[in-house]
Amino acid sequence: MSAKKALTKHKDNFLKYRYLLKELVVKNIKLQYRNSVLGMFWTFLQPLLTMIVLSMVFSFVFGKGSDGVIVNYPVYLLSGRLLYDFFTQSTKRAMRSIRSNASIIKKVYVPKYIYPLSQVLSTFVTFLISLSVLAVVIAFFNIIGKDPVTITFNIVWAIVPVVILFIFCMGVGMFLATLNVFFKDVENFYDVITLLLFYMVPIVYSIDRLGIPQGSWQLRALKLNPLYGIIEMFRAAVLHGNEFTAFFSLHQLYYTVAAAVVTFIIGFVVFYKNQDKFILHI
Repeated sequence: MSAKKALTKHKDNFLKYRYLLKELVVKNIKLQYRNSVLGMFWTFLQPLLTMIVLSMVFSFVFGKGSDGVIVNYPVYLLSGRLLYDFFTQSTKRAMRSIRSNASIIKKVYVPKYIYPLSQVLSTFVTFLISLSVLAVVIAFFNIIGKDPVTITFNIVWAIVPVVILFIFCMGVGMFLATLNVFFKDVENFYDVITLLLFYMVPIVYSIDRLGIPQGSWQLRALKLNPLYGIIEMFRAAVLHGNEFTAFFSLHQLYYTVAAAVVTFIIGFVVFYKNQDKFILHI
């Protein structure tokens, strides 16, 4: 089968099951807040409370410095935390998607990529809702006049790292979903990885405040993580509207796009080549 015919087949298959995908996304969101008194309000409240706690703990150590990178520490912290949470939650849910739907997969034919895709999409919806917290926090500091954040038209560039992150999450999610079918221990191992990522990615600190010499292998290793570039580009659009060009790096853009696309291709290929074996292991 030629590549063109294969793409047409996958497109037709996707369109055929698009309504099922929509229902799965809605179901995932409802299940997330089932038996919760506050329901979807937690999408707003949870990141806000997390920001307050982390700001109280780390603001004295990693707060605003003379380098001007951290304009407003709570906003700096929240913007990084929201993207990090989307990555970890979407990939974890995608990782468990095949096993958690084992009973359906054994009985009814559905393109198996629908399951990790629905998990990433449902998490993406709640992530977009949680961005309202960021808007409220920025408005709060601008109203009280303490460390105000200047919002310019450059904020529309925040869409770019969000889209890149979505593609990256899909690639990682499909890859993990495949591994989790054959190796259940992947779930426990990935918990450790995500904890390590939290401290490796500059969420509570600015990488310029670590005192790592420019050009050192340690600094290059930290910047190799695609999440670093994605979060920094998002912050450039949100926090540095007037100095956007000084903080938004085209090198980071090209690298993160390439990393996300390559990760997506690897995840899709690994998932596609092994999906027929899933039923033997779930």
